[in-house]
Formats: sequence, C-alpha cells, structure tokens
Amino acid sequence: MTLVLFLNTNITFAQQPQLSTFHEIAQIIVDQKILNQTTTTITLSSTSTGEIRVPLELDQKIRDAKNIIAIVITNEDKCALGVTDSICVLINISNEGLDKIEQMQAKGQEVGDSLINDINKAFSLNAKFSSVYVHSESVINKELQTSGVVSGRGTISAVYTMPKSDTSYLYETFTTTLLARQIRDSGGFLDVAKKIADDPNSSVTFSIIPSGEKSIFQLQVNRDYPLKNKITTINPLELLDTQKLERSSYFNVGFFPLNSLVQVVVLSNEVIQVTSHGSELVPTFEKDGEKFPSDLTKNGWFFDPDSGTQIVGRYLFGKTSEVSKADLQLTIGNSTLSETPSTIPLPEVIEKPSTSETTSYNLLYIPIGIGIAIVAATFLLIKKRKKRI
Repeated sequence: MTLVLFLNTNITFAQQPQLSTFHEIAQIIVDQKILNQTTTTITLSSTSTGEIRVPLELDQKIRDAKNIIAIVITNEDKCALGVTDSICVLINISNEGLDKIEQMQAKGQEVGDSLINDINKAFSLNAKFSSVYVHSESVINKELQTSGVVSGRGTISAVYTMPKSDTSYLYETFTTTLLARQIRDSGGFLDVAKKIADDPNSSVTFSIIPSGEKSIFQLQVNRDYPLKNKITTINPLELLDTQKLERSSYFNVGFFPLNSLVQVVVLSNEVIQVTSHGSELVPTFEKDGEKFPSDLTKNGWFFDPDSGTQIVGRYLFGKTSEVSKADLQLTIGNSTLSETPSTIPLPEVIEKPSTSETTSYNLLYIPIGIGIAIVAATFLLIKKRKKRI
C-alpha cells in the first residue's frame, strides 16, 4: 500500500509526498577509523513480493520460524569464518534461550537444515552445509550502530556454501529472477549497480530480514578498497563510476522524495566537520535531538551529525530527478588540516585488508538503521508535526 501524507496545506496535489515500498540507496562509507577503507554500496530494497519476487511460501516459512534474524546469500569474500572463494547462504538466528555453545551450534544447524532446500530451490542454488558459527560482538557494529544481523553479538550463523560465481553473473541472475520487470526497465540506481557489479573486485548480497508481518528484501552490490592517505575531499559519483546519478523512473507516477537517497558516512579517529558541500542544505527541524527534513520539495544535503568522529550526510533529490558530481562533492576538515585537500583516488587494484574484522564487513552494514529507517521515521515525525498545525 502506498502511504500518502500531507506536509503543508499550500502544497498542491502533485507535490504531496508519497512513500513507496521500493527504495534505492547509494551509500559511501569512508572508514578512517577501523578498517582504513572506503565501501561503496548500491542497495535496492522493498517489503513487497510484487517488487522483489521472493516466493510467498518461502517468505512465510522464514517469518514463521522462531528466532530467525536474517537469510543472507552472498559471494562476499570471507563471508564466514574459514570460508573463501564461495557463495555463502547464511541462515542467522538469535541465541536467545541458548546457554551453551553446543546448544547454539545444534540449534543453528537444525533451523538451517529446515530452510536450505527451500532457499536452494527458490534461487537456483546448490548450497551444502559447511559450519555453524557463533558471532562475538563486533567493533564495527558498535561504531556504526547497526543491527548486527550477520556479525553482531548473539547471532548464530548456519553456513551453507557452493562454488563462487562472478559478481556480474550473480547480480544479473538476482536482478532477472527477483526484480519486477517494471523496476528492471526503470533505470536509476540499478544502472549504476550493474556497472559496479562488472568490477571483478565487487560483491553482491541478497538478504531477507523478517520484520513483523512483512519481510525486508534487500539486493546490494558492494565495492571497497583501502585508504592510504588521510581524506579531506569526497566525490561520491567518482566512487560510483558515473558522471550523474538518476532516480529510477519507477517513481515518475508521483512525488516520492524519500525513496531515492544518497548517504555518506565518515568515520575518523579525530574530531572532524563538514567544511563545504556542493549543494545547498535542505531545511530541517529537530525532534528528540535528531534532525529531519522539513521541506521535502527541496533538494540538497542534510547532516546529522555534521561534526565529531562520525559524520552522516544524506542527499535528498526533492523534486529533481538527477544529481551531478559537483552537487555531491563534500569537504571534510578540522583546524589542523592543510589548505590543499587530498581526494580519494580511484585504485587500479582493490585489495581487502587482511584483518579478521573484514569478515562479513559489507554484510553487516545493511542500511536499515541509517537508511530505510530514516524514511519511516521522517514521515512519522512529519505526520505528527502536521497534526499539531
């Protein structure tokens, strides 16, 4: 169901904001604190099985299974401890009510075995049991305040593997199998994701995350590379290998200002701040110490926070349909930086750091907390605000 909300009595019908179940998010994480790398992600997400076509029977079985946190299918390198050069199917459950490691491992395999045949059939896979892994608390989860559906403390992963496929092949298979034709033919962030998937150093992940009476389905492609120097200028579209970023024409039937988002997260050991930005700032209001956009017809950035050891910036398209390289460029600095900024270079060869923290790094940052939840929260708060007018 499409949600229609009213922001201002002076806004015409054509400008009334709507919220679709389908979302496209472009995300850049500049991590100068934990892994010293930059991760670029395009995520396509929906709660509708008509838009992302997961079999209804499988979705219901996953939501009916007790303690299921997420189903994750990925060719991410080191997708589980001791696993390389494989496609992984991770069936993640909570360890609630389980005290001993042997109980956790037995329960993990029991739940995994009850679902793997259905998952293999639905996605034309042939994954076989590999192991059960009990996750300890992750410093990355704590820093990014993510849900930990893959590597958070209290998560048990039943791991099933099969021979690895190239990201371009796997992404094409997923988009053809999962995405409704209308979405596949609508361009937008999907076109950029396809280009990233052609990079031999990229990876693809599909996730099913039970959430009450519905599930969140997410298809994402990632690419990351190490940082060698301190970064002060961030050019998101260079990292996305495109001159401009267009919204999906799927949203042309109405005004869907929050269904296409660009998000930049910067992690630093030092206190930093946004010193310049290519686009204007969108007007905002504060609620319980958080900032939210107050006029969704405006395009531009809003930052929350805009300084500290973590910066989160989101670009809203407003009534526009595309954004240029200059619009998205950001400069990050502090009082000790030199006058000449250093720009993130585009590497010829991408290599992952050889630290244990890289296991499932891309997987754990499923952008619900910072990405999709901001959409729901923004509309909820704007709706409450409207009632007081």
